[in-house]
Amino acid sequence: MRTRTERHHQPRNREGEGSDTLSSFQTYKRLLRFARPHLGRLLIGLLAGLISGGSVVAILHYSKFAIKPFDPSTQPLEEVRTDDSPSDGVEDKEAPEGMESIYNVARSMNVPVKEEDGSLTWQMALLMMAGVALSVLLKGFATFLNRYYMRWIGAVVVRDIRNLMFANLQRQSLSYFNKTQGGNLISRATNDTRVIEGAFPRSISELSRSPVEIVGAAAAIVMLAAGNPALVKPVIMLFIVFPICVVPIAVLGKHVKGFMNRALQGAASLVSKMQENVAGIKIVKAFNTEEQESRQFKAKNQRYFKYFVRSFRIGLLVSPVMQMIGVILGAFFLGYCYATDIALSQIIPLGVAGFMAYDPLRRLAKINVAVQQSSAAANRIFSVLEADEVLPEATHPVELTSFRDRITCRNVSFRYKPEEDDVLKDINLDIPVSSITAFVGETGAGKSTLVDLLGRFYDPTEGTICIDGTDMRELSISSLRRFIGVVTQETILFNDTIANNIAYGSPQADREQVVAAAKSANAHEFIMAHPEGYDRVVGDRGSVLSGGQSQRLAIARALLKNPPILILDEATSALDTATERLVQEAVLKLMKDRTVLAIAHRLSTVKHADQICVLNQGRIVEKGTHDELLEADGFYRRFVDMQFSEPEGLDRGTENMDTREENTE
Repeated sequence: MRTRTERHHQPRNREGEGSDTLSSFQTYKRLLRFARPHLGRLLIGLLAGLISGGSVVAILHYSKFAIKPFDPSTQPLEEVRTDDSPSDGVEDKEAPEGMESIYNVARSMNVPVKEEDGSLTWQMALLMMAGVALSVLLKGFATFLNRYYMRWIGAVVVRDIRNLMFANLQRQSLSYFNKTQGGNLISRATNDTRVIEGAFPRSISELSRSPVEIVGAAAAIVMLAAGNPALVKPVIMLFIVFPICVVPIAVLGKHVKGFMNRALQGAASLVSKMQENVAGIKIVKAFNTEEQESRQFKAKNQRYFKYFVRSFRIGLLVSPVMQMIGVILGAFFLGYCYATDIALSQIIPLGVAGFMAYDPLRRLAKINVAVQQSSAAANRIFSVLEADEVLPEATHPVELTSFRDRITCRNVSFRYKPEEDDVLKDINLDIPVSSITAFVGETGAGKSTLVDLLGRFYDPTEGTICIDGTDMRELSISSLRRFIGVVTQETILFNDTIANNIAYGSPQADREQVVAAAKSANAHEFIMAHPEGYDRVVGDRGSVLSGGQSQRLAIARALLKNPPILILDEATSALDTATERLVQEAVLKLMKDRTVLAIAHRLSTVKHADQICVLNQGRIVEKGTHDELLEADGFYRRFVDMQFSEPEGLDRGTENMDTREENTE
C-alpha cells in the first residue's frame, strides 16, 4: 500500500514562488532556451550583429582618410609604392599606415593617387568615400538582418511560451484552480507575455550588436590616439570619465523591475475584478452595488496606475541623463581640442568614433529598462510554467477498456490542504455497474467532493477507489475520462455554436447524431425555433439562452458522448415541470445499462435510485433504497419531511438542500 506521502501529491512550485528570485541574466538565459529549436536563425541574427558592430571599425578607418582632402592643414601625400607598381626612378615610400589596402585597390583599378603637388586626386578621394559608403551599406544590411531575425526569435519564443502556459494549465488538477484566480492566469498569459513580446526581441537584438559597436568604436579611438600623441591625453581622460554614463543605467534600472512587478500584479488584479464583475453582473444589479463595484475597481486601477507610472518614469529618466552626460563630455573634449590646436581632420574622426560609441551605449541604457521590465514579467510567467499540481499518473498506466463490475471505495478520506480537517472521512461504498447511486445531504456534507473523487478530479488522501478492482491511480487518466460524462447544475457552455457545444466531448459526431441527442434532451424544438438553428452562437457561458435551454444543451452533450458512467449534479433542476418530465424520461431511458452517480436534492431524482447514500459532516451515515431509508426513520426521513414542509413553490429550489458545496481552498 502507498504511504501517505506518496498518496498526497505535493506541488513542486507554488504560484509566484521560485522564479521571482532569478536575476535578469538568468531570466534571459532561460528565455533563450526556448530559441534552441530555431538555432539557425538565431546564429544568423547573432552573426549579422557582429558584422554590424564590426563595420563600425571600417567606417571610422576609411572616414579618417576620406576627410584629409578637405583639410587645408593636410600635408601632401608622398609617392606610394606597392609590390606590383614599377619604380619610376624616384625613391618610392610605403603608403600611409592603415591605407595600404585602399592604395593597392587604387593601383589595381588604375586610379591616379596624387596630383603633381602631392595632394590626393579627386578619383582617389572618391574611392575613399566609396569605401565609407560601402561600409555604411554593409552596416545597414547587417543591422536589418540582426533586428529581423532577433525579433523573429523573440516573437516565436513568446508564442511558444503562451502555448506551454496553456498546455501546462490544462494538466493541473482542480486544486490548483481552486486557489488561483482565473483573472490572474489570464493576465499572465496576455499582459505579461505582451511585455516580453515588446522588450525581449529588441533586447536580444541590441545585446548582440551594441557591445560590438562599442568595442569597435573604442578600438578606433585607441588607434586614432596612437597615431597622434596630442590625442593621447584627452582620450585617456575620456575613457576614465565615459563609464559615468553607465551609472544611471545601473541605479535607475535597479528600481524598474520592482515597480514593474507591482504594476503587473495590479494589472492581474484588474483583470480578475473585471472577470468577476462580468460573471456576476446579475447579482451586482440585483443588490444595487454598481457604485461599490466601481469604487473597488477605481482603487485597483489607481494602484496599477501608480506603479506603472513609476516604472516608465524611471525609464524615461535614463535617456536625458545620459544625453546630459554626453553633452558635458563632448563640450569638455572640444574645448580641450581648441585649446591645444588639434586639427579638424583629427577631431572629426575622433568625434564620429565617440558618437558611435555613445549611441549604442544610449540604446543599451534604454534596453536595460526593457530588460528589467520583461524580466519581472518573465518571472511571473515562469511560476505558471513551473506549476506542478498535476494528478500523478502511474509510470506504466493501465488503459481502461471496459467497465463490467463495480466501483469500490475503501476507507476513503480526503482533505483539500494538509493543514485542514478531512472533508470526507472513512468512506466505504460499492457502486455496481448499471446502477443508480444518489447522494444526498446538507450543504458542506461532502456530496460534490465524493463525486469528484469518483471521477478522479482529486485523489483521496487516504484509502483507495477502484474500478473493477484496479486502483484509479493506476489507470490512464485519459482512458478513465472517456468512460465518464458529467452534467452539472451550473451549466458551462462555450462561446460557440449550439452544434459544437453539443458535440464538445464527441468531435467525431456528425450532424445527425447531434440532432438526435438534442431531441432526446428535448432541445431540438427551441433550437429550430431560431433562424440560425444549430449554427446559432450561444454567447459567453450561454448568455443568449435561458437557464433551462442551457441545461438541456448540457444534457444533450452528455447523452451524445454516451459514456458508461454518468455524473449528474441535479441535471434537471433548471427545467420547468413539463420539460423536466420529458427530459427525465429520456435520461432514464439512456441510464439503462449505465452507472449513474447523482447528487440529488429532491425526491423526483432520489426515489428512482438503486441506492441512496446520505452524507453528514463528511461521513456516509445511511445507505439504502428510498423505501428502506424511509422506514429507518433517520437522516433521510428528516430530509424528506423538510421538503414536504416547505411552503408551496419552494420545493423546486429546496433551499435547505443547496445544490452546490463550498469547497475549502
